[in-house]
Amino acid sequence: MSFLNLQPRYFVMVPLLSAFIWFSMLLAMLLTWLISGRPRYVSTQVEVVYISDVGASFLKPLFVAGCCITGVGLLLTLIIERGLRQAGRLTPEFHVWERIFARLAITGAFIAMCGLGLLSGFDTGRYPTPHLCFLLVFLVGVALSAIFTVIEYRWLSEDYPEVEKLKRAYIAKAVIGLTLVVLAIVFGATIFPAANVGGVIEWSIAFGFTLYLLTFVYDLWAAGATRRGGRESGEQRGNDREGLIEIDDYELIHVSS
Repeated sequence: MSFLNLQPRYFVMVPLLSAFIWFSMLLAMLLTWLISGRPRYVSTQVEVVYISDVGASFLKPLFVAGCCITGVGLLLTLIIERGLRQAGRLTPEFHVWERIFARLAITGAFIAMCGLGLLSGFDTGRYPTPHLCFLLVFLVGVALSAIFTVIEYRWLSEDYPEVEKLKRAYIAKAVIGLTLVVLAIVFGATIFPAANVGGVIEWSIAFGFTLYLLTFVYDLWAAGATRRGGRESGEQRGNDREGLIEIDDYELIHVSS
């Protein structure tokens, strides 16, 4: 695909803008609540406001727009990452399971995108039950996408143990992704019996999701280390197992032995 020949700055703009819009939306909503004197909304009478409560107020247009853009951005990021890997501009896979996990991660991102868009439209003030259902869909989608992405990167880091940047990318995704999954489980357990604790955890998950999106900026920027069509820049090194060309200590392209 021709768009895969673009400069890396165009690829990284997708997760970067998604993270920026998501963080800006959350910050605007939180500051609005704090500046307004920490009001208690009709939807939930708790001391720590939930994101959905602010999103059901006059800030609903901001909430819907931010959620939809972020959901689409997450899905596009994984699709672009998959396309670049197939095109050889990111470390290629050796095993079929890596491709399967990549597709499962994209499926999870699609589920998360649908859940996020729907939960923002069906606000908690007027549609409390559908809102909670779509919130669950979003959390499950993100969890599945994060888990499968971490597994994929784990396999890749084993294929390329000498590539330190790939190992760092795997560790960052594992730490952030698994932390978000654990927090989501705790959030589900505290949302009703300890609503204030659930509110704090919800904000923590939301802001932590920004960091997860930013890990893909690090990954996609590495696509600039390679060029298609045999114009690779880098230094060839021996590899007894398969012949590899190393690109800037991160990108490895498989070549025929």
